[in-house]
Amino acid sequence: MICPVGRKHGETWGGAALTLLGVVTIALSPTYWANLILGILLVAVGCALLWHGFRMEVPVLEVEDGEFRYARGRYIVRIPFDEIGSYYVLRGRTRSLGLCDLTGRPRVFPSVEGRRASRPYLPLTGMTSPSKIEAFMLAVGIPPRDRSLTAGSSS
Repeated sequence: MICPVGRKHGETWGGAALTLLGVVTIALSPTYWANLILGILLVAVGCALLWHGFRMEVPVLEVEDGEFRYARGRYIVRIPFDEIGSYYVLRGRTRSLGLCDLTGRPRVFPSVEGRRASRPYLPLTGMTSPSKIEAFMLAVGIPPRDRSLTAGSSS
């Protein structure tokens, strides 16, 4: 699963289900040694999945003190509003947010994973609705990037 929110939900619910299954396995026949071992293993794996799912960081978009902020764990991007001209949302399996400068060129950000590559977008989550992103950016006052070839022409 690529989407951090989907993976977080999957791991927490899967961990809870495995933990519950392990407890039920132990409770059904606590005197049989195979059920005890299976139940203990299920509880241990379920608790590990729960712990890992709760620790997972999800991307956050914020607006404060005249600057746009993107945070995903320790990776934080802060950009003053006067340096952002427009935005665009890359749709697909992993949604991403691209920001453009005042001339319309995409801004380049360092890689989120810490690699040396840079990217012209900030990764979001697959569960994030593009309409929520558009509503957030509209409330902030950042216009969408017009990518049509017929912009400004009237029929």
